[in-house]
Amino acid sequence: MILRILFFLAFLFLIDWYSFQAFKASFPANFWVKLIFWIFSITVYLFITYSILTFNNRGVSNPSFGRMASLLILSLIPKLIILTFLFGEDILRFSTGIFQSFSGNREGDFLPDRRKFISQTALLLSAIPFVGILHGVLIGKYRYRVVKHTLEFDDLPEEFDGFTITQISDIHSGSFDDKKKLEYGVDLINQQGSDVILFTGDLVNNRSEEMEPWIETFKKLHAPMGKFSILGNHDYGDYMAWPSQEAKAANMQRLFQIQEELGFKLLRNENIQLQKGNSSIDLIGVENWGKGFAQYGDLAKAAAKLSRESFKILMSHDPSHFDEEVKSFAHHIHLTLSGHTHGMQFGIEIPGFIKWSPASLRYPKWAGLYEELGRYLHVNRGFGFLAFPGRVGIWPEITVLRLKRK
Repeated sequence: MILRILFFLAFLFLIDWYSFQAFKASFPANFWVKLIFWIFSITVYLFITYSILTFNNRGVSNPSFGRMASLLILSLIPKLIILTFLFGEDILRFSTGIFQSFSGNREGDFLPDRRKFISQTALLLSAIPFVGILHGVLIGKYRYRVVKHTLEFDDLPEEFDGFTITQISDIHSGSFDDKKKLEYGVDLINQQGSDVILFTGDLVNNRSEEMEPWIETFKKLHAPMGKFSILGNHDYGDYMAWPSQEAKAANMQRLFQIQEELGFKLLRNENIQLQKGNSSIDLIGVENWGKGFAQYGDLAKAAAKLSRESFKILMSHDPSHFDEEVKSFAHHIHLTLSGHTHGMQFGIEIPGFIKWSPASLRYPKWAGLYEELGRYLHVNRGFGFLAFPGRVGIWPEITVLRLKRK
């Protein structure tokens, strides 16, 4: 363990030493800038060492681990940008120096002032992600936004014309650290006034006890036609070491109780009918089913005995389920609601221009609304956050979907 830590710290030091050259070139006479650089870097080293040595796999939320992740990302990404510029310039300078040596036309250093210009450019560009990450940690993780979509269907029952759904996903209650801002988010959900609230999984990070401090807050959620939920991959406690299978089972039972206390009807590979007047639509909920993740979901069981002609909404935590099974399922499922990806809590979204996140490298459908084979999928960007205690460019989301009859 110690050897691995030392190897990782040595790797970080090499990055720091190389990127430090930009500060030396840009501020040759400013001692304080250089001192602040190394104080910050050494602080990161100490936090990494402390967090790794105190890390446990008992599923207990560790604030120091989140701070370490914040400091590491805040430190590493800007320095990697600086490194890219300096390394590219060094290759060019080295190649030019070799060429001049062979041509016999070398006169002193090759463009000695260029290093300062490149260094200053690199520092300027690296400041953009630095400020963005800092904003994401301090503000972005609670910067809730409401995303609205209107979907039209030929076979939507007339009584459900204008029916509204508020979808939330990935609460990850073990990560919250600001009750006032969380209450603002819950109030914002209620302000949408939707007919139903659908929660698409990951109530906790690992343990049911993470939700205990926030039960009264989330109990305030209300919707006239009910609140319904499913389980996400983190809800099963599969990512931690339990003292026994009995302890894991007890944790699961407590999670079920909390769902009831919150007023959610938990759907576990089952369905329920939502009734308006003389018409109904089918709401289906499956347990987690993900490509590369646990596959507890059973869509065939969840949709058993349903009419093939009925209007169906499916809650399935992982969007990979849509491509792997849902879109080709025997029953026509009109709308699938998922979450899981969080949009990696990092990305760039400018409507009508660009939409990108590292999540797109793993999930073709990672955020927003998709349509394929006449079936819709909506992937919520998540209400909470996990591991990295921040959001950069991908804000916590409350989705409102309005269903219309064509």
